[in-house]
Amino acid sequence: MYTLILRTAAKLIVPLLLLFSIFILLRGHDEPGGGFIGGLIAASAFALLAAAFGTQPARRALIANPLELMSVGLAIAFVTGLFPLLLGQPLFSGLWVEFTLLGTAIKLGSPIIFDVGIFLLVVGTVLTVVFELDTDGISFFPSEATVDARGPTRTQP
Repeated sequence: MYTLILRTAAKLIVPLLLLFSIFILLRGHDEPGGGFIGGLIAASAFALLAAAFGTQPARRALIANPLELMSVGLAIAFVTGLFPLLLGQPLFSGLWVEFTLLGTAIKLGSPIIFDVGIFLLVVGTVLTVVFELDTDGISFFPSEATVDARGPTRTQP
C-alpha cells in the first residue's frame, strides 16, 4: 500500500532517529542509555524505512549486511571484554587512556568500545529478523514503489 504520509514522515524521522541513537550510545556510560537501547533505536529507524519504502531500499540505506554487523559487533564486544585479562585484570574491567588533543584532556575508555560492539550486534540482530519477514513471503512491507510525475506506481515481483 502506497502511503505518501508514511514516506514523507520516514524521510524526516529516520535521520533524527539515527542521530538520537548515536546520542544514546555515547551517553550510556555515565547515564541511562548505551549500546543496547541505542541499537534498538537505530534498528527501528531502518525498520521504519522498510515499512515505508520496502526492504530493498532499507537494505541499500543500511549499506552493510545485518549478519556482518552482528559478527563485527560480537567480535568487538568479545575482544573488549577479554583484553583486560591480558593485562592481569578481571574480565570486562574498564580500561582508560588519557591524552591531550589541542590542549584539551580527553579520557577514552573501553566501556564505550564495548557499547559500540553491543550497538552493532543489536542493530544486526533486529534487522535480520525484520528483513527476514519480507523474504519468508510475509507481505508486511510494501514492494518497491517509485513515484514520478504521473504519480505512484508499483513494481511487480
